[in-house]
Amino acid sequence: MSDHHHAHPHAHPHPHTHAHPHTHGTGSDPAELPPSADLSVPDTELSQAELSRRSMLRGAGLLGAGLAAGNVLATPQAAAKAETGSAYRGGLQWLAGDHHIHTQYSNDGKYRVIDQVRHGNAYGLDWMVITDHGNVTHAKIGVEKVNPDIVAARESVRGTLVFQGLEWNIPAAEHGTVFVHPGRNEVDVLKEFENSYDGKVADAEDSTPQNEALAIAGVNFLSDAVKSKRLQDALFLANHPSRKGIDAPHEIRGWRDAAPHIAVGMEGAPGHQAAGLPEPYGMARARGLYDNSPGAGSFPGYPLESYRTFGGFDWMTSTVGGLWDSLLAEGKPWWITANSDSHHVIGDTAKRGAPDEHYEQHGKHADPVYSGGPDFTEGDFWPGYYSRTHVGARGFDYAAVMEGIRAGRVWVDHGGLIAGLDVSLRTAGRGPQRAVPLGGMLHARRGTPVELAVTIRLADTPNWAQFVPKLARVDVIRGSVTGPVDDADAFTTPDTKVARSFEIEKTSGTVTLTYSLGRLDQPCYVRLRGTDGKRSAPGLLGEHIDPHGPKMDVMADSDPWEDLWFYSNPLWALPL
Repeated sequence: MSDHHHAHPHAHPHPHTHAHPHTHGTGSDPAELPPSADLSVPDTELSQAELSRRSMLRGAGLLGAGLAAGNVLATPQAAAKAETGSAYRGGLQWLAGDHHIHTQYSNDGKYRVIDQVRHGNAYGLDWMVITDHGNVTHAKIGVEKVNPDIVAARESVRGTLVFQGLEWNIPAAEHGTVFVHPGRNEVDVLKEFENSYDGKVADAEDSTPQNEALAIAGVNFLSDAVKSKRLQDALFLANHPSRKGIDAPHEIRGWRDAAPHIAVGMEGAPGHQAAGLPEPYGMARARGLYDNSPGAGSFPGYPLESYRTFGGFDWMTSTVGGLWDSLLAEGKPWWITANSDSHHVIGDTAKRGAPDEHYEQHGKHADPVYSGGPDFTEGDFWPGYYSRTHVGARGFDYAAVMEGIRAGRVWVDHGGLIAGLDVSLRTAGRGPQRAVPLGGMLHARRGTPVELAVTIRLADTPNWAQFVPKLARVDVIRGSVTGPVDDADAFTTPDTKVARSFEIEKTSGTVTLTYSLGRLDQPCYVRLRGTDGKRSAPGLLGEHIDPHGPKMDVMADSDPWEDLWFYSNPLWALPL
Protein backbone atom coordinates (compact mmCIF):
# COMPACT_ATOMS: atom_id res chain seq x y z
CA MET A 1 0.00 0.00 0.00
CA SER A 2 1.28 3.47 -0.85
CA ASP A 3 2.17 5.82 1.97
CA HIS A 4 -0.40 8.21 0.55
CA HIS A 5 -3.09 5.92 1.88
CA HIS A 6 -1.84 6.24 5.44
CA ALA A 7 -2.73 9.90 5.59
CA HIS A 8 -6.42 10.70 5.37
CA PRO A 9 -7.47 14.30 4.83
CA HIS A 10 -10.00 15.97 7.10
CA ALA A 11 -13.00 17.59 5.48
CA HIS A 12 -11.54 21.10 5.47
CA PRO A 13 -10.49 21.41 1.85
CA HIS A 14 -9.17 24.55 0.21
CA PRO A 15 -10.66 25.30 -3.22
CA HIS A 16 -7.53 23.69 -4.73
CA THR A 17 -6.79 20.80 -2.41
CA HIS A 18 -7.35 17.71 -4.54
CA ALA A 19 -4.53 15.36 -3.62
CA HIS A 20 -3.48 14.28 -7.12
CA PRO A 21 -3.85 17.09 -9.67
CA HIS A 22 -4.53 16.56 -13.35
CA THR A 23 -1.38 17.51 -15.22
CA HIS A 24 -2.70 18.76 -18.54
CA GLY A 25 0.15 21.28 -18.66
CA THR A 26 -0.10 24.74 -20.13
CA GLY A 27 1.38 24.03 -23.50
CA SER A 28 4.54 25.90 -22.50
CA ASP A 29 7.73 25.11 -20.71
CA PRO A 30 7.28 26.10 -17.03
CA ALA A 31 11.01 26.73 -16.80
CA GLU A 32 10.86 29.29 -19.62
CA LEU A 33 10.47 32.84 -18.32
CA PRO A 34 8.60 35.63 -20.11
CA PRO A 35 10.79 38.60 -21.08
CA SER A 36 9.19 40.78 -18.39
CA ALA A 37 10.49 38.42 -15.69
CA ASP A 38 13.87 37.70 -17.26
CA LEU A 39 16.12 40.40 -15.82
CA SER A 40 18.85 39.52 -18.31
CA VAL A 41 16.61 41.31 -20.84
CA PRO A 42 17.05 45.09 -20.35
CA ASP A 43 14.04 47.38 -20.00
CA THR A 44 14.88 49.04 -23.34
CA GLU A 45 14.27 45.79 -25.24
CA LEU A 46 10.78 45.21 -23.82
CA SER A 47 7.52 46.09 -25.50
CA GLN A 48 5.27 48.58 -23.71
CA ALA A 49 3.10 45.73 -22.41
CA GLU A 50 6.11 43.75 -21.19
CA LEU A 51 7.56 46.85 -19.54
CA SER A 52 4.25 47.46 -17.78
CA ARG A 53 4.24 43.86 -16.59
CA ARG A 54 7.80 44.18 -15.27
CA SER A 55 6.88 47.39 -13.43
CA MET A 56 3.96 45.59 -11.78
CA LEU A 57 6.21 42.72 -10.67
CA ARG A 58 8.76 45.14 -9.27
CA GLY A 59 6.06 47.08 -7.47
CA ALA A 60 4.86 43.88 -5.84
CA GLY A 61 8.39 43.21 -4.65
CA LEU A 62 8.79 40.14 -6.84
CA LEU A 63 11.66 41.29 -9.05
CA GLY A 64 14.78 43.41 -8.98
CA ALA A 65 13.80 46.06 -6.47
CA GLY A 66 12.31 43.26 -4.40
CA LEU A 67 15.79 42.00 -3.63
CA ALA A 68 16.85 45.36 -2.27
CA ALA A 69 13.70 45.43 -0.15
CA GLY A 70 14.24 41.86 0.98
CA ASN A 71 11.09 40.65 -0.72
CA VAL A 72 10.41 37.25 -2.21
CA LEU A 73 13.56 36.39 -4.10
CA ALA A 74 16.09 37.99 -6.38
CA THR A 75 15.82 36.97 -10.01
CA PRO A 76 13.71 34.00 -11.10
CA GLN A 77 16.43 32.62 -13.35
CA ALA A 78 18.84 32.52 -10.39
CA ALA A 79 16.26 30.54 -8.47
CA ALA A 80 15.90 28.09 -11.31
CA LYS A 81 19.64 27.44 -11.33
CA ALA A 82 20.07 27.23 -7.57
CA GLU A 83 17.02 25.30 -6.47
CA THR A 84 16.10 22.71 -9.10
CA GLY A 85 15.28 19.09 -8.45
CA SER A 86 18.05 16.92 -7.11
CA ALA A 87 20.49 19.81 -7.15
CA TYR A 88 19.28 20.85 -3.73
CA ARG A 89 18.07 17.53 -2.30
CA GLY A 90 21.33 15.80 -3.00
CA GLY A 91 23.38 18.68 -1.63
CA LEU A 92 21.70 19.25 1.74
CA GLN A 93 22.37 17.80 5.14
CA TRP A 94 19.98 18.63 7.97
CA LEU A 95 21.90 19.94 10.95
CA ALA A 96 20.13 20.28 14.30
CA GLY A 97 21.04 23.25 16.44
CA ASP A 98 20.20 25.83 19.09
CA HIS A 99 20.92 29.57 18.81
CA HIS A 100 20.03 30.64 22.37
CA ILE A 101 22.24 29.27 25.16
CA HIS A 102 23.63 30.87 28.34
CA THR A 103 26.73 30.18 30.43
CA GLN A 104 28.46 31.47 33.56
CA TYR A 105 29.25 34.63 31.55
CA SER A 106 25.57 35.62 31.85
CA ASN A 107 24.53 37.45 35.00
CA ASP A 108 21.73 34.90 35.47
CA GLY A 109 23.64 31.89 34.14
CA LYS A 110 25.60 29.08 35.76
CA TYR A 111 27.23 26.57 33.41
CA ARG A 112 30.62 26.59 31.75
CA VAL A 113 30.74 26.78 27.97
CA ILE A 114 32.05 23.23 27.83
CA ASP A 115 29.13 22.01 29.97
CA GLN A 116 26.59 23.36 27.50
CA VAL A 117 28.52 22.21 24.44
CA ARG A 118 29.11 18.68 25.73
CA HIS A 119 25.42 18.30 26.60
CA GLY A 120 24.31 19.73 23.26
CA ASN A 121 26.60 17.34 21.45
CA ALA A 122 25.36 14.39 23.52
CA TYR A 123 21.75 15.31 22.74
CA GLY A 124 22.40 15.38 19.00
CA LEU A 125 23.14 19.00 18.16
CA ASP A 126 25.38 19.77 15.20
CA TRP A 127 25.67 23.50 15.92
CA MET A 128 25.18 25.83 18.88
CA VAL A 129 25.39 29.54 19.62
CA ILE A 130 26.63 30.83 23.00
CA THR A 131 24.48 33.90 23.71
CA ASP A 132 25.32 35.45 27.06
CA HIS A 133 23.27 38.45 28.13
CA GLY A 134 24.29 41.91 27.08
CA ASN A 135 24.96 44.19 30.05
CA VAL A 136 27.62 46.61 31.26
CA THR A 137 29.81 43.90 32.79
CA HIS A 138 29.53 41.59 29.80
CA ALA A 139 30.24 44.45 27.38
CA LYS A 140 33.26 45.49 29.41
CA ILE A 141 34.99 42.15 29.94
CA GLY A 142 32.66 39.17 29.43
CA VAL A 143 32.51 39.21 25.64
CA GLU A 144 36.30 38.88 25.56
CA LYS A 145 36.66 36.39 28.41
CA VAL A 146 34.15 33.89 27.01
CA ASN A 147 35.97 33.62 23.67
CA PRO A 148 38.86 31.37 24.81
CA ASP A 149 36.30 29.00 26.35
CA ILE A 150 34.40 28.88 23.05
CA VAL A 151 37.61 28.29 21.07
CA ALA A 152 38.55 25.48 23.48
CA ALA A 153 35.11 23.89 23.11
CA ARG A 154 35.46 23.98 19.33
CA GLU A 155 38.69 22.03 19.66
CA SER A 156 37.52 19.48 22.21
CA VAL A 157 34.04 18.77 20.81
CA ARG A 158 34.71 18.49 17.10
CA GLY A 159 31.27 17.08 16.24
CA THR A 160 29.46 20.33 17.08
CA LEU A 161 30.00 23.77 15.56
CA VAL A 162 30.13 26.44 18.29
CA PHE A 163 29.33 30.04 17.35
CA GLN A 164 30.00 33.06 19.53
CA GLY A 165 27.12 35.47 19.89
CA LEU A 166 25.29 37.40 22.55
CA GLU A 167 21.73 38.02 23.66
CA TRP A 168 21.11 41.58 22.57
CA ASN A 169 18.87 43.80 24.67
CA ILE A 170 17.20 45.31 21.62
CA PRO A 171 16.69 49.04 22.25
CA ALA A 172 12.97 49.74 22.88
CA ALA A 173 12.19 46.02 22.55
CA GLU A 174 12.88 42.48 23.79
CA HIS A 175 15.95 40.29 23.45
CA GLY A 176 17.54 38.93 20.32
CA THR A 177 20.27 36.53 19.28
CA VAL A 178 23.18 38.13 17.45
CA PHE A 179 25.91 35.79 16.23
CA VAL A 180 28.82 35.91 13.84
CA HIS A 181 30.97 33.64 11.73
CA PRO A 182 34.17 32.75 13.60
CA GLY A 183 37.13 34.87 12.62
CA ARG A 184 39.84 37.22 13.80
CA ASN A 185 37.37 40.08 14.39
CA GLU A 186 34.52 38.18 16.05
CA VAL A 187 35.30 39.50 19.56
CA ASP A 188 36.09 43.06 18.48
CA VAL A 189 32.92 43.45 16.43
CA LEU A 190 30.66 41.89 19.07
CA LYS A 191 32.22 44.08 21.75
CA GLU A 192 31.81 47.26 19.69
CA PHE A 193 28.24 46.26 18.85
CA GLU A 194 27.30 45.59 22.47
CA ASN A 195 28.91 48.77 23.81
CA SER A 196 27.24 50.92 21.16
CA TYR A 197 23.81 49.37 20.59
CA ASP A 198 22.76 47.26 23.58
CA GLY A 199 19.66 48.64 25.28
CA LYS A 200 20.93 48.04 28.81
CA VAL A 201 24.42 49.35 28.14
CA ALA A 202 23.12 52.44 26.34
CA ASP A 203 20.21 52.98 28.77
CA ALA A 204 17.87 52.73 25.80
CA GLU A 205 15.26 50.21 26.91
CA ASP A 206 12.19 52.49 26.90
CA SER A 207 9.85 52.36 23.92
CA THR A 208 10.74 55.68 22.31
CA PRO A 209 11.34 56.59 18.66
CA GLN A 210 14.95 57.41 19.49
CA ASN A 211 15.55 53.99 20.98
CA GLU A 212 13.79 52.28 18.09
CA ALA A 213 16.14 54.14 15.76
CA LEU A 214 19.11 52.88 17.79
CA ALA A 215 17.94 49.31 17.22
CA ILE A 216 17.84 49.93 13.46
CA ALA A 217 21.33 51.43 13.69
CA GLY A 218 22.51 48.26 15.44
CA VAL A 219 21.18 46.06 12.64
CA ASN A 220 22.84 48.34 10.10
CA PHE A 221 26.13 48.17 12.03
CA LEU A 222 26.14 44.38 11.62
CA SER A 223 25.31 44.73 7.95
CA ASP A 224 28.16 47.19 7.43
CA ALA A 225 30.58 44.91 9.30
CA VAL A 226 29.82 42.16 6.79
CA LYS A 227 29.92 44.46 3.77
CA SER A 228 33.28 45.86 4.83
CA LYS A 229 34.57 42.30 5.41
CA ARG A 230 35.30 42.85 9.08
CA LEU A 231 33.06 39.81 9.53
CA GLN A 232 32.45 36.95 7.17
CA ASP A 233 28.81 36.83 8.25
CA ALA A 234 26.35 37.88 10.96
CA LEU A 235 22.72 37.08 11.78
CA PHE A 236 20.07 38.49 14.11
CA LEU A 237 16.95 36.65 15.35
CA ALA A 238 14.33 38.08 17.72
CA ASN A 239 13.97 36.02 20.91
CA HIS A 240 10.69 35.24 22.75
CA PRO A 241 8.99 38.07 20.82
CA SER A 242 5.57 37.97 22.55
CA ARG A 243 6.75 37.39 26.10
CA LYS A 244 6.27 41.00 27.25
CA GLY A 245 4.37 42.43 24.30
CA ILE A 246 7.08 45.01 23.65
CA ASP A 247 8.09 43.91 20.14
CA ALA A 248 5.58 45.98 18.17
CA PRO A 249 4.78 44.87 14.63
CA HIS A 250 6.34 48.01 13.15
CA GLU A 251 9.56 47.32 15.06
CA ILE A 252 9.81 43.79 13.68
CA ARG A 253 9.16 45.09 10.18
CA GLY A 254 11.70 47.84 10.76
CA TRP A 255 14.51 45.44 11.75
CA ARG A 256 13.75 43.15 8.84
CA ASP A 257 13.45 45.88 6.25
CA ALA A 258 16.64 47.65 7.40
CA ALA A 259 18.81 44.62 6.64
CA PRO A 260 16.85 41.55 5.53
CA HIS A 261 20.09 39.61 5.06
CA ILE A 262 20.94 40.18 8.76
CA ALA A 263 17.55 40.33 10.53
CA VAL A 264 16.09 37.07 9.31
CA GLY A 265 13.59 35.78 11.84
CA MET A 266 12.40 35.05 15.36
CA GLU A 267 11.93 32.28 17.88
CA GLY A 268 8.76 30.49 16.84
CA ALA A 269 8.92 28.72 20.18
CA PRO A 270 10.76 30.12 23.20
CA GLY A 271 13.02 28.18 25.54
CA HIS A 272 12.20 27.42 29.21
CA GLN A 273 9.80 24.71 28.01
CA ALA A 274 9.79 22.90 31.38
CA ALA A 275 8.72 25.99 33.32
CA GLY A 276 5.03 25.05 33.24
CA LEU A 277 5.44 21.74 35.07
CA PRO A 278 3.50 21.73 38.36
CA GLU A 279 5.07 21.44 41.79
CA PRO A 280 6.78 19.35 43.06
CA TYR A 281 8.04 18.34 39.60
CA GLY A 282 8.77 21.84 38.32
CA MET A 283 8.74 25.57 38.98
CA ALA A 284 4.96 25.89 38.41
CA ARG A 285 5.10 28.95 36.16
CA ALA A 286 4.37 28.96 32.40
CA ARG A 287 5.90 27.33 29.35
CA GLY A 288 8.54 29.69 28.05
CA LEU A 289 8.09 31.81 31.20
CA TYR A 290 5.23 33.45 29.29
CA ASP A 291 3.33 34.52 32.38
CA ASN A 292 3.33 38.28 31.88
CA SER A 293 0.67 40.97 31.45
CA PRO A 294 0.74 44.17 29.41
CA GLY A 295 3.17 46.76 30.72
CA ALA A 296 4.05 50.38 30.06
CA GLY A 297 6.06 49.57 26.94
CA SER A 298 3.74 46.91 25.53
CA PHE A 299 2.10 47.36 22.14
CA PRO A 300 -1.53 48.19 23.00
CA GLY A 301 -3.00 46.33 20.04
CA TYR A 302 -1.89 42.88 21.17
CA PRO A 303 -4.63 40.72 22.74
CA LEU A 304 -4.20 39.28 26.23
CA GLU A 305 -3.79 35.82 24.69
CA SER A 306 -0.54 36.94 23.09
CA TYR A 307 1.20 36.81 26.47
CA ARG A 308 0.82 33.01 26.64
CA THR A 309 2.18 30.12 24.59
CA PHE A 310 0.10 27.72 22.52
CA GLY A 311 1.45 24.18 22.37
CA GLY A 312 4.72 25.71 23.55
CA PHE A 313 4.84 28.13 20.59
CA ASP A 314 4.78 31.91 20.61
CA TRP A 315 1.45 33.54 19.72
CA MET A 316 3.02 35.27 16.70
CA THR A 317 3.80 31.87 15.19
CA SER A 318 0.98 29.69 16.53
CA THR A 319 -1.88 31.93 15.35
CA VAL A 320 -2.81 31.01 11.79
CA GLY A 321 -3.37 34.32 10.02
CA GLY A 322 -1.48 36.15 12.79
CA LEU A 323 1.64 38.29 12.87
CA TRP A 324 4.01 35.80 11.25
CA ASP A 325 1.55 35.19 8.45
CA SER A 326 1.04 38.93 7.98
CA LEU A 327 4.75 39.23 7.16
CA LEU A 328 4.69 36.21 4.85
CA ALA A 329 1.62 37.58 3.07
CA GLU A 330 3.61 40.71 2.31
CA GLY A 331 6.14 38.48 0.60
CA LYS A 332 8.71 39.17 3.31
CA PRO A 333 10.97 36.25 4.24
CA TRP A 334 10.90 35.91 8.03
CA TRP A 335 11.91 32.57 9.48
CA ILE A 336 11.13 30.82 12.77
CA THR A 337 13.39 28.81 15.07
CA ALA A 338 13.16 26.92 18.39
CA ASN A 339 15.74 26.61 21.13
CA SER A 340 16.44 25.99 24.82
CA ASP A 341 17.32 29.43 26.29
CA SER A 342 19.17 27.19 28.73
CA HIS A 343 20.21 28.85 31.99
CA HIS A 344 19.43 26.36 34.79
CA VAL A 345 18.34 22.83 33.90
CA ILE A 346 15.46 21.18 35.71
CA GLY A 347 16.58 18.27 37.86
CA ASP A 348 20.25 19.23 37.62
CA THR A 349 22.54 18.78 40.62
CA ALA A 350 24.83 21.77 40.06
CA LYS A 351 24.72 25.17 41.71
CA ARG A 352 26.81 28.30 41.35
CA GLY A 353 30.18 28.00 42.99
CA ALA A 354 30.28 31.45 44.62
CA PRO A 355 28.03 34.39 45.57
CA ASP A 356 26.63 36.52 42.76
CA GLU A 357 29.13 39.31 43.49
CA HIS A 358 31.73 37.16 41.75
CA TYR A 359 30.11 38.02 38.41
CA GLU A 360 30.53 41.77 38.76
CA GLN A 361 34.17 41.38 39.73
CA HIS A 362 35.24 38.79 37.17
CA GLY A 363 32.71 38.99 34.33
CA LYS A 364 31.55 35.46 35.03
CA HIS A 365 30.17 33.33 37.82
CA ALA A 366 32.47 30.86 39.55
CA ASP A 367 32.44 27.35 38.10
CA PRO A 368 29.40 25.29 39.14
CA VAL A 369 29.71 22.73 41.92
CA TYR A 370 27.74 19.67 42.95
CA SER A 371 24.78 20.63 45.15
CA GLY A 372 23.97 17.30 46.76
CA GLY A 373 20.61 16.80 45.07
CA PRO A 374 18.44 17.61 42.05
CA ASP A 375 16.79 21.02 41.67
CA PHE A 376 13.18 20.92 40.42
CA THR A 377 12.54 24.64 40.84
CA GLU A 378 14.01 25.48 37.41
CA GLY A 379 12.38 25.39 33.97
CA ASP A 380 15.07 24.72 31.37
CA PHE A 381 16.29 21.75 29.36
CA TRP A 382 19.80 21.12 28.10
CA PRO A 383 20.38 22.21 24.48
CA GLY A 384 19.04 19.55 22.12
CA TYR A 385 17.10 17.72 24.83
CA TYR A 386 13.66 19.02 23.82
CA SER A 387 13.78 21.85 21.23
CA ARG A 388 15.66 21.62 17.95
CA THR A 389 16.14 23.88 14.93
CA HIS A 390 16.97 21.84 11.82
CA VAL A 391 18.87 23.68 9.10
CA GLY A 392 19.30 22.42 5.54
CA ALA A 393 23.01 23.10 4.99
CA ARG A 394 25.19 22.48 1.95
CA GLY A 395 28.07 21.37 4.16
CA PHE A 396 29.15 20.85 7.75
CA ASP A 397 30.65 24.25 8.45
CA TYR A 398 29.80 27.60 9.97
CA ALA A 399 29.12 29.37 6.67
CA ALA A 400 26.77 26.61 5.50
CA VAL A 401 24.68 26.79 8.68
CA MET A 402 24.35 30.57 8.42
CA GLU A 403 23.49 30.38 4.72
CA GLY A 404 20.85 27.73 5.41
CA ILE A 405 19.22 29.85 8.12
CA ARG A 406 19.25 32.94 5.90
CA ALA A 407 17.64 30.95 3.07
CA GLY A 408 14.86 29.67 5.35
CA ARG A 409 15.74 26.01 4.94
CA VAL A 410 14.61 25.45 8.52
CA TRP A 411 12.07 23.36 10.39
CA VAL A 412 11.67 23.00 14.14
CA ASP A 413 10.34 20.34 16.49
CA HIS A 414 9.72 19.62 20.14
CA GLY A 415 10.41 16.35 21.87
CA GLY A 416 11.62 14.49 18.79
CA LEU A 417 8.10 14.39 17.34
CA ILE A 418 9.47 13.42 13.92
CA ALA A 419 12.86 12.19 12.77
CA GLY A 420 13.08 14.02 9.46
CA LEU A 421 11.23 16.31 7.08
CA ASP A 422 11.72 16.83 3.32
CA VAL A 423 9.49 19.45 1.73
CA SER A 424 9.50 20.78 -1.81
CA LEU A 425 7.22 22.92 -3.93
CA ARG A 426 7.28 21.83 -7.55
CA THR A 427 5.69 22.30 -10.93
CA ALA A 428 3.45 19.44 -12.02
CA GLY A 429 2.80 20.16 -15.71
CA ARG A 430 4.55 18.92 -18.84
CA GLY A 431 8.09 20.00 -19.48
CA PRO A 432 11.07 20.31 -17.15
CA GLN A 433 10.04 20.15 -13.50
CA ARG A 434 11.16 22.96 -11.25
CA ALA A 435 11.31 22.45 -7.48
CA VAL A 436 12.38 24.49 -4.47
CA PRO A 437 13.02 23.45 -0.86
CA LEU A 438 11.89 25.08 2.39
CA GLY A 439 12.27 28.84 2.19
CA GLY A 440 12.33 28.69 -1.59
CA MET A 441 10.38 30.76 -4.11
CA LEU A 442 9.01 28.81 -7.05
CA HIS A 443 8.58 30.98 -10.17
CA ALA A 444 6.42 29.46 -12.87
CA ARG A 445 4.36 30.67 -15.78
CA ARG A 446 0.81 31.59 -14.90
CA GLY A 447 -1.48 28.56 -15.17
CA THR A 448 1.21 26.00 -14.40
CA PRO A 449 0.01 23.26 -12.02
CA VAL A 450 1.94 23.38 -8.74
CA GLU A 451 2.04 20.92 -5.85
CA LEU A 452 3.60 20.54 -2.43
CA ALA A 453 5.49 17.28 -1.87
CA VAL A 454 6.18 16.21 1.71
CA THR A 455 8.11 13.24 3.04
CA ILE A 456 8.15 12.74 6.80
CA ARG A 457 10.45 10.28 8.51
CA LEU A 458 8.53 9.18 11.58
CA ALA A 459 10.19 8.95 14.97
CA ASP A 460 11.74 5.51 15.41
CA THR A 461 13.76 5.84 18.62
CA PRO A 462 12.74 7.06 22.08
CA ASN A 463 13.11 10.73 22.84
CA TRP A 464 14.77 11.96 26.05
CA ALA A 465 11.55 11.33 27.99
CA GLN A 466 12.00 7.65 27.04
CA PHE A 467 9.05 7.23 24.64
CA VAL A 468 8.68 7.19 20.86
CA PRO A 469 6.40 10.08 19.85
CA LYS A 470 3.45 9.43 17.54
CA LEU A 471 2.62 11.97 14.84
CA ALA A 472 -1.17 12.26 14.61
CA ARG A 473 -1.87 15.05 12.14
CA VAL A 474 -0.16 17.31 9.60
CA ASP A 475 -1.68 20.63 8.53
CA VAL A 476 -0.96 22.55 5.34
CA ILE A 477 -1.38 26.30 5.92
CA ARG A 478 -1.83 28.48 2.85
CA GLY A 479 -2.02 32.22 2.32
CA SER A 480 -2.10 34.72 -0.52
CA VAL A 481 0.81 37.11 -1.09
CA THR A 482 -0.90 40.48 -1.22
CA GLY A 483 2.09 42.82 -1.07
CA PRO A 484 3.16 45.51 1.40
CA VAL A 485 0.68 46.61 4.06
CA ASP A 486 -0.40 50.20 4.58
CA ASP A 487 -0.26 49.83 8.37
CA ALA A 488 3.16 48.77 9.67
CA ASP A 489 1.47 47.60 12.88
CA ALA A 490 -0.79 45.11 11.11
CA PHE A 491 -0.63 41.66 12.70
CA THR A 492 -3.34 39.69 10.92
CA THR A 493 -3.96 38.65 7.34
CA PRO A 494 -7.43 37.48 6.37
CA ASP A 495 -6.61 35.10 3.54
CA THR A 496 -4.38 32.61 5.40
CA LYS A 497 -5.96 29.43 6.72
CA VAL A 498 -5.49 25.71 7.21
CA ALA A 499 -6.02 24.46 3.67
CA ARG A 500 -5.67 20.73 4.26
CA SER A 501 -5.22 18.38 7.21
CA PHE A 502 -3.88 14.84 7.00
CA GLU A 503 -4.45 12.27 9.72
CA ILE A 504 -1.41 10.06 10.07
CA GLU A 505 -2.06 6.39 10.76
CA LYS A 506 1.40 4.95 10.28
CA THR A 507 3.63 4.58 13.33
CA SER A 508 6.96 3.84 11.67
CA GLY A 509 8.85 4.41 8.45
CA THR A 510 8.00 7.33 6.20
CA VAL A 511 4.81 9.11 5.20
CA THR A 512 4.48 10.85 1.85
CA LEU A 513 1.89 13.60 1.39
CA THR A 514 0.94 15.59 -1.69
CA TYR A 515 -1.07 18.81 -1.68
CA SER A 516 -2.09 20.43 -4.97
CA LEU A 517 -2.13 24.20 -5.14
CA GLY A 518 -3.97 23.92 -8.47
CA ARG A 519 -3.02 26.04 -11.46
CA LEU A 520 -0.92 28.95 -10.35
CA ASP A 521 -2.69 32.24 -10.92
CA GLN A 522 -1.88 34.39 -7.86
CA PRO A 523 1.21 34.60 -5.60
CA CYS A 524 0.83 32.46 -2.49
CA TYR A 525 2.80 30.63 0.17
CA VAL A 526 2.40 27.40 2.09
CA ARG A 527 3.82 26.16 5.37
CA LEU A 528 3.43 23.03 7.50
CA ARG A 529 2.86 22.08 11.09
CA GLY A 530 2.30 18.72 12.75
CA THR A 531 1.15 17.50 16.15
CA ASP A 532 0.82 14.47 18.38
CA GLY A 533 -2.86 15.43 18.60
CA LYS A 534 -3.08 15.39 22.39
CA ARG A 535 -4.16 19.02 22.84
CA SER A 536 -5.96 21.17 20.29
CA ALA A 537 -8.51 23.97 20.04
CA PRO A 538 -9.88 26.25 17.33
CA GLY A 539 -7.44 29.01 16.42
CA LEU A 540 -7.76 32.50 17.83
CA LEU A 541 -9.05 33.89 14.51
CA GLY A 542 -11.83 31.32 14.28
CA GLU A 543 -12.58 27.71 13.49
CA HIS A 544 -13.00 28.52 9.79
CA ILE A 545 -9.35 29.67 9.75
CA ASP A 546 -7.85 27.00 12.01
CA PRO A 547 -10.20 24.22 13.17
CA HIS A 548 -7.66 22.24 15.23
CA GLY A 549 -4.81 24.48 16.29
CA PRO A 550 -2.57 24.36 19.34
CA LYS A 551 -4.30 24.97 22.65
CA MET A 552 -3.29 27.73 25.06
CA ASP A 553 -0.91 26.33 27.65
CA VAL A 554 -2.13 26.11 31.23
CA MET A 555 -0.24 28.10 33.82
CA ALA A 556 1.62 25.91 36.32
CA ASP A 557 0.21 22.73 34.78
CA SER A 558 1.77 22.15 31.35
CA ASP A 559 3.64 18.93 30.64
CA PRO A 560 5.73 19.75 27.53
CA TRP A 561 6.11 16.08 26.64
CA GLU A 562 2.34 15.65 26.31
CA ASP A 563 1.94 18.39 23.70
CA LEU A 564 4.41 18.04 20.82
CA TRP A 565 4.45 20.00 17.55
CA PHE A 566 6.69 20.61 14.56
CA TYR A 567 6.58 23.65 12.27
CA SER A 568 8.22 24.31 8.92
CA ASN A 569 9.17 27.57 7.35
CA PRO A 570 7.23 28.62 4.24
CA LEU A 571 7.64 28.14 0.51
CA TRP A 572 6.32 30.61 -2.07
CA ALA A 573 4.68 30.02 -5.46
CA LEU A 574 4.93 33.06 -7.74
CA PRO A 575 3.30 33.28 -11.19
CA LEU A 576 5.03 35.13 -13.98
